[in-house]
Amino acid sequence: MGDIQALRGTRDILPDEVGYWQRVEAVARDILGKAAYREIRTPIFEQTELFERGIGEATDVVGKEMYTFTDRGDRSITLRPEMTAGLVRSLIEHKLYATGNVQRLWCVGPVFRYERPQAGRQRQFHQLDVEVLGSADARADAEVIALATDLLQTLGLKSLTLDLNSVGTPADRQDYRAALIDYFTPYSAELDDDSQNRLTRNPLRILDSKHERTKEIVQAAPSILDYLSSISQQRFEQVQQRLTDLGIAYQVNPRLVRGLDYYTHTAFEIQSADLGAQATVCGGGRYDGLVTELGGPETPAIGWGLGMERLVLLLQKLQPSGGSTVDFYVVSKGDRPEAQALVVTQTLRRLGFAVELDLSSSAFGKQLKRADRSGAAACLILGDTEAENGTVQIKWLASGDQQAIAQTDLPDLANDLRRQVTAAAAAVLA
Repeated sequence: MGDIQALRGTRDILPDEVGYWQRVEAVARDILGKAAYREIRTPIFEQTELFERGIGEATDVVGKEMYTFTDRGDRSITLRPEMTAGLVRSLIEHKLYATGNVQRLWCVGPVFRYERPQAGRQRQFHQLDVEVLGSADARADAEVIALATDLLQTLGLKSLTLDLNSVGTPADRQDYRAALIDYFTPYSAELDDDSQNRLTRNPLRILDSKHERTKEIVQAAPSILDYLSSISQQRFEQVQQRLTDLGIAYQVNPRLVRGLDYYTHTAFEIQSADLGAQATVCGGGRYDGLVTELGGPETPAIGWGLGMERLVLLLQKLQPSGGSTVDFYVVSKGDRPEAQALVVTQTLRRLGFAVELDLSSSAFGKQLKRADRSGAAACLILGDTEAENGTVQIKWLASGDQQAIAQTDLPDLANDLRRQVTAAAAAVLA
């Protein structure tokens, strides 16, 4: 079995890295919970038709990147390539809209796309997804962008830029689509292969090309902002004003179209200068027609998706050490001390401390070295003398200070120990 490895484009998230993931999820849960967003969990596979209708058959996601298979019931099944379509399916199926209230929802989990693996981009990757369904108000657009900004800033990210655009209504895009075809057609032989295929099927996607010559041609292409109706223009101005009211800096990028057909009006991306070529860490927009397209009632909506792998890469660059999650490391040697060490460990855990018990029975010197490497605030030592006296030695690893206390006094000393652990952690950070 030793020659069996993870499939290309998938990776194990090992224990040393998991702490970063847990931190992102904990911060998201806190920020979104305080904003009255509720978590939802949907299946990782759905009927293929859901994504064909929801995302659009002319998109790269549907045309090239989906993991689709036929199950034993001869049904076409697809591993979800994004979160929104499944969430909207759930909204319709369970009539979550029936209360008449705005639905503020979020979810996190794996998604699947057949792409060339690279840093921060895998074939199985993970997204944190936030959606507001049931409001056409420009304040909803500003709210979801503000929450994304709050999340990233709370995690310690600083070199961020927000690109903002409006892709208008489907009617706006019809005229713009024709203008793009007229503009790009004389250059068709110079476009990359993907852009040539998109020219008549989905010309807006050419604007997002990474091919150097195509990017040069795109520079002089018509701007969608010149094709917005007066209502769409007014709405875009409202979104910008709401962001200004919140003190959120942005830059208008008329080339930003996002990759999925369901977007209307607002489109946005948050990028980090620390990520290199794959700079986008969060992106989304408004999709006022998707619920109707999938068979539900008219329900304006907006949301975003955040790539967990890319975000964790950023956090690892900014915070190379995830920090210790252990308060105490317990070492012991001999039958009786080891038995008491187990009891002491469980006592401290029940008092709310994070405690690691050394199970090696190796020499004290080796155990103490592991204690130093653990990052714990203190090492608890039990030898024959401590076992005989019913005590435990506490050695504060940063200062070297050491004291003996009775094992039975641990519950009474919990608050004092907690203050000392906090002080020791602060000293390390300082």
